[in-house]
Amino acid sequence: MKTRHISQRHEPLRVVAIGGGTGLSTLLKGLRRFAAPPAMIDLTAVVTVTDDGGSSGRLRREFEVLPPGDIRNCMAALAEDEALLTQLFQYRFEQGRGLKGHSFGNLLLTAMTRITGDFSRAVQLSSEVLAIAGRIYPSTGSNVSLRAVLADGSHVQGETNISRSRQRIGRIELVPASCHPLPETLDAIRQADLITLGPGSLYTSVVPNLLVEGIANAIRRSRALKACFVNLMWQPGETVGLSASEHIKAMFDHAGLRVVDLAVLNTAPISRPKIRRYAELMAEPVENDVEELRRMGLAVVGLDLLAHTAKVRHDPEKTAAIAYQLAKKGRRRRLHPA
Repeated sequence: MKTRHISQRHEPLRVVAIGGGTGLSTLLKGLRRFAAPPAMIDLTAVVTVTDDGGSSGRLRREFEVLPPGDIRNCMAALAEDEALLTQLFQYRFEQGRGLKGHSFGNLLLTAMTRITGDFSRAVQLSSEVLAIAGRIYPSTGSNVSLRAVLADGSHVQGETNISRSRQRIGRIELVPASCHPLPETLDAIRQADLITLGPGSLYTSVVPNLLVEGIANAIRRSRALKACFVNLMWQPGETVGLSASEHIKAMFDHAGLRVVDLAVLNTAPISRPKIRRYAELMAEPVENDVEELRRMGLAVVGLDLLAHTAKVRHDPEKTAAIAYQLAKKGRRRRLHPA
């Protein structure tokens, strides 16, 4: 056992990043430099597949494939930014009957799925073409959609409609409820040093992954450090008024388990002009209610994670740097449990 621990100490740190949308691709973009050869991180991304809008929604309806958009963005984040193939993968048609609005990567993933008969295999083969730094798995291979139960008891079907709703969300459900993850996902979670949830849309990017049968239990059983990268701003239609602790409580409620033991918060101030601009969209900074997080038994890490961009976003490099440090802590904890 001692020899095994010594060898594991020198292996790349194992990180599993769970989520979807812009938040996950931002984190992956930062982690790419740690996952590229010579790899300091063995990186796995687990991505939600409930999108039903835009190009992904059209392809899903017309070809009965899983939505490729979030997967495509994660693949691009883990590929070389300036590589011609990456630019081609992200190219979006601005005109053309039937083509306008589609990205080349979405079309390629759809075609590859039709050829192989398996979306997960299509993702694997496309990832090899791009030579991405890491692995990407859809959270499930089943064709699932989202349904929200709102605070007034009404139901809203579909991710796009849920994001547009102005009622408080009570609960999110997968339809059909019975769906399973890939075995590779569960294996990656079991071996992880660090598991991250977020940043990203709470109810449409993060929570759906926890509803796939077996994923929440696998996270709970894993000896990894489990960290939630808390969102910077409310999301209109989803999380208006929610504090940092309420974001994590929603994850616990949906998972039925404690799937986080550490909260990562941004402590850098957001400029007043940005706050005023976001307020017009019914969005304000997420409250860092640190004491409530600690009462929940969570460790708290607060850092400047803010990107210097027009939109309020996590900085990929800063976010990845703390993830790397947490992965090292997770490795120590995994090899030397208390």
